[in-house]
Amino acid sequence: MMSALRNPLVLVTVLMAGGVLLITMGIRQSVGLFVGPLNTETGLGITSISLALAIGQFVWGAVQPVAGAAADHWGARPVLLVGLLVMALGCLLTPWMDSTLGLTLTLGVLSAAGAGACSFSVLIGAAAQRLSPQERGAASGWINAGGSLGQFVLAPVTQKLIQTLGWMGAMWASAAVTLLAIPMALGLIPVRPAAANSGGVEAAAGGGMRQAIAQAFADRSYWLLHLGFFTCGFHIAFLVTHLPTEIGLCGLSPTVASWSLAFIGIANIVGSVVVGNNINRYRSKHLLALMYGSRAVLVLWYLAMPKTEWVFYVFAVGLGLTWLATVPPTAAIVGKLFGVRYLSTLFGLTLLSHQVGGFLGAYLGGVALSASGDYQAMWWADIALAGLAALFNLPIREEPIKPQAA
Repeated sequence: MMSALRNPLVLVTVLMAGGVLLITMGIRQSVGLFVGPLNTETGLGITSISLALAIGQFVWGAVQPVAGAAADHWGARPVLLVGLLVMALGCLLTPWMDSTLGLTLTLGVLSAAGAGACSFSVLIGAAAQRLSPQERGAASGWINAGGSLGQFVLAPVTQKLIQTLGWMGAMWASAAVTLLAIPMALGLIPVRPAAANSGGVEAAAGGGMRQAIAQAFADRSYWLLHLGFFTCGFHIAFLVTHLPTEIGLCGLSPTVASWSLAFIGIANIVGSVVVGNNINRYRSKHLLALMYGSRAVLVLWYLAMPKTEWVFYVFAVGLGLTWLATVPPTAAIVGKLFGVRYLSTLFGLTLLSHQVGGFLGAYLGGVALSASGDYQAMWWADIALAGLAALFNLPIREEPIKPQAA
């Protein structure tokens, strides 16, 4: 793919966008490591902490269409800079919070909103406007891989910081790391929205953003895409919030939890790149159906196995192969249906549905644990939703892939 991006400015865009996502997603995907220490030292309870993090899941998604619309209007760089500063502020203030409300305001609102402004809708939208249709799928895969690399790198580092500095020191370190993304945000080359490379059906050709949104929500395929992505959010938020606690319930050490999250990240680098490079070979809806269906099979396998260290590592690798690899084909379908002029906005709305599922996955996981002492009900709900998501994607309207000339 890198050889395909012959324009140096395009290559810089992909690398800088991936670097920003490395930091923001790496920090967000490691937040589950703080649940145990937070519960022990603050006494807030798993349900209250889960509620704060669940609100953060929703806020992260709710910000995406707003940040996407702002980036479509003013460009990506100012949106990213504001987002990084707000995210760092949320991490900085969290250690001083000793109530559910305070934790919700810092981790659930500030940190999550800042991360949402620096996530997929803005970054993939910014890159798509500089790329040809043939390059967009692979580019989104590489940008997405940046977030997965961040999880691989930052999860074990965060766990080590929690063990050596305490959870407060680790949270302050997260604030400092967030600021390191500012130079990469500044490295994104500005583009005039009017010069965006269309490469698809431009929904806003005569009516602007409002017409683009109205056209999207009148399309049955757009709603089906939302339903599938809702399940993806439920699955990921439940696991990133509660997998460390699940591992603890099985009598294993926090180190197993941090390395499991890291293995999810490194496997998703492979998954994201492979899926991104296959968007021009296979229809994206079929890739999505395959990934969602494989999750149901994987969770069934996990439930049937003894809960050992190596079972969790294999489970993590299996999860990672599809973890956020759903993002490139989902963005690709939005671009095919409605063009890329308002891709940041329309894909941001799709991410909002993802995070509605994320809110339920994070919060209901805490409710299930408090009610029954385990996550059994959540695992079965995850299996059922993954199966439904696979089915929801099949009727999506998507043209067959046309063979490319040599």
